[in-house]
Amino acid sequence: MHVLDEAIALQPAGENLLSGRTHPEYANFIGPYGGVTAAQMVQAVMVHPQRLGDPVAFTVNFAAAVADGEFTIEAIPARTNRSTQHWMLRMLQGGQAVSTATAMTALRRPTWGTTEAAMPAVPRPHELPAEPMRPVRWIRHYDRRIVEGDAPHEWKGQDAGASRTRLWLRDQPGRTLDFPSLTAIADTFFPRLWLRRAQQTPLGTVSMTVYYHADSAVLAATGTGYVLAQAQGQGFRDGYLDHTGLLWNEAGELLATTHQLMYYKE
Repeated sequence: MHVLDEAIALQPAGENLLSGRTHPEYANFIGPYGGVTAAQMVQAVMVHPQRLGDPVAFTVNFAAAVADGEFTIEAIPARTNRSTQHWMLRMLQGGQAVSTATAMTALRRPTWGTTEAAMPAVPRPHELPAEPMRPVRWIRHYDRRIVEGDAPHEWKGQDAGASRTRLWLRDQPGRTLDFPSLTAIADTFFPRLWLRRAQQTPLGTVSMTVYYHADSAVLAATGTGYVLAQAQGQGFRDGYLDHTGLLWNEAGELLATTHQLMYYKE
């Protein structure tokens, strides 16, 4: 079993309840990597027997640090229409919520479509070196090829003037892309503040939203290929910052867009 599948494995624990465990291979500086927590909550929707369609939108709010060990996810289909379904989710430890989320799934229907967010012209993944190993464990499970905007390897405290990152990445070892893994990838960006200021500022993600532009067929066709991920900071003020992100496959198809809010301290 792939290590990500081990991490997002859930077992029935009652009506609308599933149980799981944090995975040591996705450990971060404090607690688990937020992307895998988000993936676990998306997985709770994906395995729910009442699910209608594919995920279209997902927002997770990280209410508290997730402790290593067991957790319970409550996944409630709050409203089901003919082609859309709305979800309310909570991750619980010790009877208290550590993360909350909402999601919308839908039966997609063929319509006219286009993409204005075109994939930028960048070197192909095989033309770029793999990113050097970093100390956090979760990052070892991604093959990352930096195009521009790498996180600092030296903390010199100089304002870079911009915070855009572009990189190719995929699960390592290879794994066919699906909604939980795409959700985890949407959180792989290092904090924009670190790029701007080159200081190890204490910070953490408060909220992350992912809008899925690809359906399950497009994700399956993407397979184990690379995803081009781009993130750009928007505003840094009064202890909070945000960034927007875009994710394309190697064929140039827009897979998802994402928005994230972080808090930070001086």
